[in-house]
Amino acid sequence: MNAPADLAKVIATAPDKTMGYKAFTLGSFTFRRDEYFAHISWHTRDGRPLSHTMDIGNFLRALMRDCAWGFFYGGVNFDAVFGTLNHYKSVDMYAGAFNGTMKTAGVDLLENFPTEQIKATFEAMLDDWTNAGFDPFSAPQETGTPYGRKNGDNRPAITRARELATRCVGLKGDLNLRTDERGAPINRAFADVPQDQPELHPEPGFENEVHAFNLFAFLSRSQVTWNPSFTSVVKHSYMCPTTEEHILPILHANDRVEWFFQMCDEIHWDCADKNTGRPLARVIMKAGDMAAMPAYCRHQGYSPKRSMLLVWENGSPSLVYEIQKGESPEVPVQF
Repeated sequence: MNAPADLAKVIATAPDKTMGYKAFTLGSFTFRRDEYFAHISWHTRDGRPLSHTMDIGNFLRALMRDCAWGFFYGGVNFDAVFGTLNHYKSVDMYAGAFNGTMKTAGVDLLENFPTEQIKATFEAMLDDWTNAGFDPFSAPQETGTPYGRKNGDNRPAITRARELATRCVGLKGDLNLRTDERGAPINRAFADVPQDQPELHPEPGFENEVHAFNLFAFLSRSQVTWNPSFTSVVKHSYMCPTTEEHILPILHANDRVEWFFQMCDEIHWDCADKNTGRPLARVIMKAGDMAAMPAYCRHQGYSPKRSMLLVWENGSPSLVYEIQKGESPEVPVQF
């Protein structure tokens, strides 16, 4: 995540005298937290007051990813009620808009905001509501508690800068991001991952053009969970490996097809219709399995132990609009 956005765009109250946390307002939505929960309030389309409550740990983990990912591809559902939908220059924020029951009852609300405005509010909320010792990017066993009254902050964790490679990892000019030069320790769950690098024999004169690296060793040093990294970019084809542990903090609603390759261990996926939340499938992926999430679904993963997953994305900026017009398919293959 980059440095916090312009705080002048943020509407916040003074810290609560009892809990110590600020409350935030964005459009018709109000956000406040206490020792255990995040509370979201709004008025329905016919003027009735409504509210939604989430465990504060779950809320902060979802908020962390929404901020770090720049609102990601498509929908970032914090749970079955609240979330955001990226339009790439603006972002919808909603309560119940993609919940079939709430939509039918007419108690949903969706409002659109310029990306910088919602980004500033979410980053300020994440900063104020994250206490010292809690890292919303880490697995639960690797961090402290999100609960309790206001107790400091953890800005180093929530403002991590991406490590950017300018060339293939390890090649000359890559800013020393080789796995053995980054200084990142091997994660406790990957202590058995071999760290040896591939043996290469390029022809003289091609030493700076031919290269390979141990992706498993690279990922074994990941400090965060459920955060895809770009390790290969060829035009709009993005290879995004990541390490997963515990629960994906969001229900990701696709706006394009996503391919998954399970590289080790296993992940269980719950898949549902992205517009209504109606269950579609239960997918259990073990090492070596591949699956594709179509553009009409939302999905949430459960990783019983830390695993490695390769996500293949089509990052074309026009693809979402081609799918909406029916010019590109919502499914990975048609038989």
